[in-house]
Amino acid sequence: MPTMTVRSQIATEPSPAAAATSSAVSVQPTPEPSRGSQEEQDLDHQGQGKDDKHDDRDRDTPKFPHPKLRLEICDLDHPGAVKFLGAVNASTLLSDAVKNVQRLLYRSPADKHTTCPPTRSVTVILRDMGGVAYTTGTDLDPDHKEIHFSLSYIAAHIPSTPPSRLPAEITGVLTHELVHCYQWDAHGSAPGGLIEGIADWVRLNCDLSPPHWKQGDVKIDDPWNKGYQHTAYFLQYLEGRFGEGTVRRLNEALRSTREYEAREFWVGVLGKEVEELWGEYCGSVNDDDAKGST
Repeated sequence: MPTMTVRSQIATEPSPAAAATSSAVSVQPTPEPSRGSQEEQDLDHQGQGKDDKHDDRDRDTPKFPHPKLRLEICDLDHPGAVKFLGAVNASTLLSDAVKNVQRLLYRSPADKHTTCPPTRSVTVILRDMGGVAYTTGTDLDPDHKEIHFSLSYIAAHIPSTPPSRLPAEITGVLTHELVHCYQWDAHGSAPGGLIEGIADWVRLNCDLSPPHWKQGDVKIDDPWNKGYQHTAYFLQYLEGRFGEGTVRRLNEALRSTREYEAREFWVGVLGKEVEELWGEYCGSVNDDDAKGST
């Protein structure tokens, strides 16, 4: 069976209207609408003024720069490609996911306390490979990102997922990877578990956590930076304890940190060492479990 490659650019703005067909079409002049009474005209004018003011507010609201989004499918015949295309609208999925990542990590371009990185493009490449997915910069420059997503994983591992959850599973994986296109990492020195935990924290707060994620029985001897959902739930606890925006503050601190040093980093942001915070989190979770079992 032939291998087929499709490269499609996902527009970030609505595309122009399609060109008219070549067949002759008789166009009748449109009758001029009745202007109605003076009172009706005045009401229309007042309503239009309200709409204009609303449009002005929308135009004045600062927006994050939207990256160029591209999708590349290396084998359209692959069962994973068929499942992907049948489950999601890639244009809507990626555009909405980028906005969610920007909102959760940076809130607004007007927020002076956070700095969104200048990611200029993201290319999602669906190909036959091992693993699940990974994100990397391109050869062009670090502001252009690539997300490689395994067709084999989609085909072989997601079949156990109920069909109704398939879009959420695909969206969850891509949302996690898009976080890596936008988060800071202390110039590469941050613990991998913290980086992966922030990515899954965003996924968690987009209501995209899979059914097997459980906060569960955590132990103080467990490493806090085990990563993924393990660390995501810890970050969620910190967000609740220290207030909305705590994970944003951690992410922003990773931008300004040249070389990650655990004590300096955590005390500087939250006033306590991470091991102490982890112990308090473990106690909180286990207390809640004990209350729930009585």
